[in-house]
Amino acid sequence: MAHSGDVDTSITSSDSAGSGRWDDQYIILRRLAQSKLALGGTIYVALFVIIGIIAPLITPHDPMAQNYDALNQAPSLAHPFGTDNYGRDVFSRVLYGTRYALLLGIVIIGIQMIVGVGLGLIAGYYEGYVETVIMRIVDISLSIPGIVLALAIAGMLGGGLLPLIVAISLVGWRGFTRIVRGDVKSVIEEDYIEAARSSGVPDRWIILKHILPNVSSSIIVYATLTMPTVILWSAALSFLGMGVHPPTPEWGALIADGRGDLQSAWWISTFPGFAIMATIIAFNAIGDGLRDALDPKQAR
Repeated sequence: MAHSGDVDTSITSSDSAGSGRWDDQYIILRRLAQSKLALGGTIYVALFVIIGIIAPLITPHDPMAQNYDALNQAPSLAHPFGTDNYGRDVFSRVLYGTRYALLLGIVIIGIQMIVGVGLGLIAGYYEGYVETVIMRIVDISLSIPGIVLALAIAGMLGGGLLPLIVAISLVGWRGFTRIVRGDVKSVIEEDYIEAARSSGVPDRWIILKHILPNVSSSIIVYATLTMPTVILWSAALSFLGMGVHPPTPEWGALIADGRGDLQSAWWISTFPGFAIMATIIAFNAIGDGLRDALDPKQAR
């Protein structure tokens, strides 16, 4: 009977903890929904993701098909965004470019988080020589402008999709490391961390079970705010010829295709530029909303 009572208590405690987590998530979602900008950004990003996934199914024309009977045609019902100097449908190419923006954003942010968060956890938890070495590497790399460093790395690797991913990933991890390391410094001062250490709990378990969940909110917010930078830098490197190569319908490459025809065929570069601008604004709105929802004290 005593054993049965212990089980019931454990289940009740677990249910209570689970209920508390759901309550916290509900409060965060409610705060996020109260921000019209964040809500609008969320709707846009949801559409952005959906379009990126189903782009081959909804593009009215083949984004790679050339039509020399329809060169540089202005926007019309047949071609809502006009055609480029090869007769390709700009609307289809912009929609298809969403796939590359989504792919690059997810892959690059994922790599940056793995490297940056991992090093930040190590630097914050293990003080002394380990922290000094990691943070000095971060400081040295931060002394070089990020876009210049990414451009140099992409250039040395010869350009292309993979070099683009490598170049931006090698630059962007630094911000994650600095933020996570600072948060870890404040978390390890808590009594439960000291108790876990005194009890002989392995460091790996303490970092993954106790510290990482407590710094996850900062990671989520920073990742959301970093996504626009990744998309913008990817487009910039492609525009400069160091990223995705033509005829791939990537937004930066699309802008580069029309830069010589801005006066006679402004639509070739304008609509991809609008797509980049709207996506950046949407992710920034979500990031600001998440920051305020996760930490109301910082709400403006």
